[in-house]
Amino acid sequence: MFNKILIANRGEIACRVIKTARALGVRTVAVYSDADVQAQHVLLADEAVHIGPAPSRESYLLIDKVIAAAVSTGAEAIHPGYGFLSENAEFARACAKANIVFIGPPIGAIEAMGSKSAAKQIMEKAGVPLVPGYHGADQNPEILRKTAEDMGYPVLLKAVAGGGGKGMRVVWQASELDEAIKAARREGENAFGNGDLLVEKYLTKPRHVEIQVFCDQHGNGVYLAERDCSIQRRHQKVIEEAPAPGLSETTRQAMGEAAVQAAQAINYVGAGTVEFLYDEDGSFYFMEMNTRLQVEHPVTEMITGQDLVEWQLRVAAGAPLPLTQEQISINGHALEVRIYAEDPEQDFLPATGTLTYLKTPTESRHVRVDTGVVQGDEVSMYYDPMIAKLIVWDVDRASAIRRMVKALEDYRIGGLTTNVSFLRRLANHPAFVAADLDTGFITHHEADLFPAQSVHAAELPILAAFIANQALRRHRSGDDDPWSCLDDWRLNASPRQAIELVQQEESTHFELVPEGKGGFDIHRMAAPGEASASLGHIQGQVGIDEATVVLNEHRFTLGYHLATKPEGQELSLFWQGERHVFLCQPTPNFGTREQDAHGLTAPMNGTMVALLVEPGQRVEANTPLLVMEAMKMEHSIRAPKDGVVNAFYFQPGETVSAGAELVDFEEAKA
Repeated sequence: MFNKILIANRGEIACRVIKTARALGVRTVAVYSDADVQAQHVLLADEAVHIGPAPSRESYLLIDKVIAAAVSTGAEAIHPGYGFLSENAEFARACAKANIVFIGPPIGAIEAMGSKSAAKQIMEKAGVPLVPGYHGADQNPEILRKTAEDMGYPVLLKAVAGGGGKGMRVVWQASELDEAIKAARREGENAFGNGDLLVEKYLTKPRHVEIQVFCDQHGNGVYLAERDCSIQRRHQKVIEEAPAPGLSETTRQAMGEAAVQAAQAINYVGAGTVEFLYDEDGSFYFMEMNTRLQVEHPVTEMITGQDLVEWQLRVAAGAPLPLTQEQISINGHALEVRIYAEDPEQDFLPATGTLTYLKTPTESRHVRVDTGVVQGDEVSMYYDPMIAKLIVWDVDRASAIRRMVKALEDYRIGGLTTNVSFLRRLANHPAFVAADLDTGFITHHEADLFPAQSVHAAELPILAAFIANQALRRHRSGDDDPWSCLDDWRLNASPRQAIELVQQEESTHFELVPEGKGGFDIHRMAAPGEASASLGHIQGQVGIDEATVVLNEHRFTLGYHLATKPEGQELSLFWQGERHVFLCQPTPNFGTREQDAHGLTAPMNGTMVALLVEPGQRVEANTPLLVMEAMKMEHSIRAPKDGVVNAFYFQPGETVSAGAELVDFEEAKA
């Protein structure tokens, strides 16, 4: 076993590797950028080396700097994690040149699977079934177009060096092909340095089932069951589970043996994942092989009882596989969800900001949280916005789902928008519970997964007014300034308390009037000077981050958090897995805020990639105007209506803050 390893990664996976290394008595070295000076992986490692500015291309992707850090600290091996340099053959080659063990497969295996088109050709020769498509080297758009027309739409464009849904586009009709080719090429070039594409027939209702394989340096190979990763958004996994529901033992064995055969065809060593599309008729097709540890590896660990990072370290050190195929068994069912800083309501746009409040479910043998952040950390624009992975295990799938739903209800994050509420609705959806799965699940059930309002939508602002008022009063109770004291005293008037809340740009003014039985009569004011509308009686106990409130004899127990923002106090209410955000305005401000009808604003922090029209050009509604990029994913901004683009406020390459006005757009006159 190694004495010291360097981890060429950051965040959750770096912390995950450190945990196993520490258990084995192996010392660890972290690398970090300017953005990660106080990151958890830096604080947990035995040593840490600074390697450059925040952008990954100037730090985590610089092979020379990573190798230099390993050499200077005496690391014997490098664990690449996932992403960044984990599937980079040049990095593996640089490790070998520096006499450092690369904790991953041989260079030849990385190169063989690094190109999706080359991988398809290898698998075809090995007898592994493939989805029909074009995997050739000639990238003439006319060849891609002819292939698409011959197969029939829809088709799938994929960057040959891609992964994680980047450089991938579904094309439903011929008119969309040219724009999709350009966008997929750009993403492929930006994320992987390669804009070549392959085109395949798009299966309309497939499942994504992948096999975890492991091979050692002694010719042994095994598979550790399978994972179902069908629930996806933008071709990126949202929920993973193991084993795959409804998969027969015969199919499991056939897929497992095909996966091991694929790995051994390229002389594979270490952890790898062979991904298949599993069709409704029971047939399966090779999709790609990831030559690294997968994000979703914990679900395999939970059902097999094995530590896959430990397997990686032992195999890389030359030891044989810990178990034979016959010794590997499956116990129970596991689910994993990825907690992201993103806005599901806005097409899952990535979000940035500070984790002002973070409360995770209690960990146990049933519940596991893999993370690389703590309360107070920042989710920046430079890296993937994943906050954590939440993994649960139980004796069967139904029990595991119930446990996941409860864990998501207990997961509370304040300060930025996350997908926690969406994940709870997803895990609790009847079709998911019934294992009616396919890669289009989210689209098929969009109406249920993005409800217009929650069950208690009318009551929540009233509860928020009471909780915010009580919490702010307690916060200010120690202030010696009588003018700052939030008590009930008024000159020549009955005692009453006032608070204004803003939710989704709508402002509401509440008054709470103490009454003799304890608690308050609560009123909603329509506008200053107008008669108030009585909402009934409210009372309760407001603790540090929990509140029990009784509104008109209906009892609610909620979590909450108050965070100071430039515009006021932000109240986050956590109710049955949903987060509801209110701004407590210090000065009453009635009515609805108006937005600039002529400006198109940035939906997230990012970088301007391309301007698609000329200033002064007249455009039709839905015409793409510009392309922004954040966390290596592209987002097109389109014209809201027919009109004229008068000017762009940013040029390609410039950094853009969320909410910044992008375009001077003039709507066409009727």
